[in-house]
Amino acid sequence: MRQGMSHSARSAMFAPLGQVGRAEAVAARLVDAITLGLLVDEEQLPSEADLAAQFGVSTVTVREALVALRQQGLVETRRGRSGGSFVRAPANPPPDAWRARLSEVSLSDLRDVGDHYLAIAGAAAKLAAERSSPEDVARLRLATDDLRTAQGIDVTRAERQFHLEIAAAAQSPRLTHEEVHLQSELGGLLWLPLGAGSPACEEHAAITAAIASADGELARKLTEEHLLGALDRLADVHLDLLSP
Repeated sequence: MRQGMSHSARSAMFAPLGQVGRAEAVAARLVDAITLGLLVDEEQLPSEADLAAQFGVSTVTVREALVALRQQGLVETRRGRSGGSFVRAPANPPPDAWRARLSEVSLSDLRDVGDHYLAIAGAAAKLAAERSSPEDVARLRLATDDLRTAQGIDVTRAERQFHLEIAAAAQSPRLTHEEVHLQSELGGLLWLPLGAGSPACEEHAAITAAIASADGELARKLTEEHLLGALDRLADVHLDLLSP
């Protein structure tokens, strides 16, 4: 990815958790930070004490989460004066790893989360049109360019970054936190590169243009249509996976 995540988007990823004491929630948030590109390969994580303070959990909880990430190969711990925990961002994850995760999600749950996501993303796009700065719009245009040149897993990362940037441009910490939560719940499934000919780049460009022109209702409408298309494609793949 050519750009870094905006400060507000990065801050949302490391905001305190709603439920204290859950190592799984900390691990999931860090996994998303890695897959979204907020944490890059070889980047050193904050200390366990600093992570615990940021997430609002105990150091024991953070330690358990880091163990889980080490087991997944996403973090390595180095000893010595320059030691610590370092990110190991996977360049080429197993191509079919998403199939098992998608097959474990029921179609009703997928649609339920999708409905929630539609409401949040649509509201964020409308507010972004009303509140975004020229810098926010520039970042959205760069994110659209990133998707145009992305391949494989980078398509998923580019999609997720674009929508997180919209939430950040809405200038609403709660909406940004909700976007992070929903992206964590859906994982990378919603934005899987499921085939050639996706209209995503053109849709991103249209959403960005609506935000830049301060047309909140159009930005909401285009965002909801974009999400509905992705949900429909994912539902079709889900049904195919479950077919005998």
